[in-house]
Amino acid sequence: MKTFKKINVLLIALFASIIFTSCNKDDDNPEVIRTLNIVGIASETPELSILVDALLAADGNLPEALSGGPFTVFAPTNDAFAAFLSANGFSSLSDVPTDVLTQILLNHVIQGELRSSDLSTSYSKTMARETTTGENISIYIDTSAGVTLNGVSDVTTANVEASNGVIHIVDAVIGLPTVVDFALADQTFSTLVSALTRDDLTFDFVGTLSTPAGTAPAPFTVFAPTNNAFGDLLTELGASGLGDIDEPTLKATLNLHAIAGANVRSSALTDNMTISTLGGDVTGNVTGGATITDVNGRVSNIVVVDVQAANGVIHVIDKVILPQQPSIAGIAIDTPELSILVDALSKAGLVQTMSYPGDYTVFAPTNTAFMNFLSANGFASLDDVPVNVLTQVLLNHVVSGGVMSTELTTTYINTLATKSGSNLNLSMFVDTSSGVTLNGVSNVSTPDIEATNGIIHIVDAVIGLPTIVDHAVANPNFSSLVGSLTSYGTTFTDLLSTPGDFTVFAPDNTAFGAFTNPNSNSLDQILSNHVIPGATAMSSGLENMYINTAATFNGTMDYLSMYINTDSGVSINGNSSVTAADVVASNGVIHAVDAVIDLPTVVDFAVADPTFTTLVAALTRDDLTFDYVSTLSTNIGTSPAPFTVFAPTNDAFGSLLTELGATSLGDIDEPTLKATLDHHAVATANVRAEDLMDDMTVGTLGGDITANVTGGATLTDSNGRVSNIVKVNVQAANGVIHVIDKVVLPNLD
Repeated sequence: MKTFKKINVLLIALFASIIFTSCNKDDDNPEVIRTLNIVGIASETPELSILVDALLAADGNLPEALSGGPFTVFAPTNDAFAAFLSANGFSSLSDVPTDVLTQILLNHVIQGELRSSDLSTSYSKTMARETTTGENISIYIDTSAGVTLNGVSDVTTANVEASNGVIHIVDAVIGLPTVVDFALADQTFSTLVSALTRDDLTFDFVGTLSTPAGTAPAPFTVFAPTNNAFGDLLTELGASGLGDIDEPTLKATLNLHAIAGANVRSSALTDNMTISTLGGDVTGNVTGGATITDVNGRVSNIVVVDVQAANGVIHVIDKVILPQQPSIAGIAIDTPELSILVDALSKAGLVQTMSYPGDYTVFAPTNTAFMNFLSANGFASLDDVPVNVLTQVLLNHVVSGGVMSTELTTTYINTLATKSGSNLNLSMFVDTSSGVTLNGVSNVSTPDIEATNGIIHIVDAVIGLPTIVDHAVANPNFSSLVGSLTSYGTTFTDLLSTPGDFTVFAPDNTAFGAFTNPNSNSLDQILSNHVIPGATAMSSGLENMYINTAATFNGTMDYLSMYINTDSGVSINGNSSVTAADVVASNGVIHAVDAVIDLPTVVDFAVADPTFTTLVAALTRDDLTFDYVSTLSTNIGTSPAPFTVFAPTNDAFGSLLTELGATSLGDIDEPTLKATLDHHAVATANVRAEDLMDDMTVGTLGGDITANVTGGATLTDSNGRVSNIVKVNVQAANGVIHVIDKVVLPNLD
């Protein structure tokens, strides 16, 4: 036998050593071409002698086949073969099954001539064949540091030229690759390998996917996500690493990337094709490019197809396939510490809502949180909580849209709970300055539990329906306001903790810091001047208007007015602007403002209301011999306050100028202007509309005029001119304003 092999080798070498020449009749200089083919060079290379023996021992006539070409051959050295035989328990080549040896040798051959400079990091096809389909087995070429093949064999001598191709001598036999071998060799899959080999997995993915061809459950079809695909998944899940994904989820995810018992090539994929993986069905499509769609509707593009291993095929995908996640209700049901929440959802009829498709963020109180809530509110059990109350409390833990903890910021968000008797969603204050705290009472203890219909964050306290005071206490920007409420023992806190409808313009800390009149004797009134009782006035419903506050005039039941102007944003009494609107509480709404709203004087209203710009111009004309602004700004309790002011509108002054034939206020001499203005103010009296009567003499600073009320309130001056009172009882802290449509004139005779 040895003699026969030697004769064959000699014949091969002799055949390969024939010199081929090509001559042109017109050229007397013959061109010498390569003299030895691949087999011939191997036969003359001592360190490749076992390779030559292997070629002779293989099925078919490999030496003759390799005399064709051109080919690229990765030729293992004798040491490489010796190591291969030892590692696989073979004492010699004769122990290797012929069919196996043949495929291994063909796994070193690529059709076409590829010099080392032609090689790049990529997959190529060898002449070896996968047994079930007959498809060529792939080889992974890595040129990042020299040339490495399938991660196990390095080129040591490159570019040995032959007449029918090129030889690259390698330091290891390249065994028939499994799908695992390719994953290990290709750094594109390093994260996938980390996932497959995580030590807490209850399934041996590596061992299973290394099953050789011909042994169940091989062959496999593997949809292999790239490192970038896993990076995108972590971002999608809000996770920092694979370790953040629990073992059941990771195992279920990996199962969805493998098919057992089938070598499914890309040519076998069709549109709307059901693909049964180890983890369940996914859908394949090919129109517009091959894709995989998981049960969540997420689409993965197949970016590289048909990486053929000996025991299966790999298709590279750009998005990790995910299993169907349980709904919010399903997760709660499966979480023991949320069992009371599940009972509460059931009682309120919300289990199905939290099971349906949608997108919610749920702050889920633990059992301990519910027990504390029941105890604090005097309930022995959930059965004692009225269903309508329980429903709103539960909805106060739900926000539309799935929000991961990393996406939360310190701000107000709307819950699905609504203010009683309205469709206004209650606000929730989220504070992320130290973890995540909700309405100042509930902390997120376990964030970012993903469900099919949203995100769950487990919290340590039930979030009750917040009052206006609760919102103020929760938000550190209102700490000065809260301090004022508690330091002076005001009734403001009691008022805003009661059921009802309130609109509160809440000064922030900066506003309180800039406030120069912190008089504790009037603090109750000043704070009450920020409250509109009996109304939940959303910013969208505000307009240029006067409205009554909870502050009162001089111990009476006459409520002070507030002037709201919406020409540019929302301003209050001309000196305070809304900076954050529509924080809805169970008993009203808060609008944050940038200045404390002091108790207004009649002058403050005149300056704030653009209806009175001409009146203000008249009162402040620099040639006047009387200081109207200072006088009319006198605080209540100091003479000559309080005042009653009949305030003409801009249109009233325009009509006056027409009546007098004047072009502007400047055409009216100072004595006439002063006498006119005097006729619009009553000193030491807060005369409200209900105090007026027919034929009533009203003593102004400039003289008597006559009031009437039948058919509508009017004023008649000494010239018989009648002014209609078009708006009554704009109540300031030092008097009252009635708006009139005609300027009152002194006696012109």
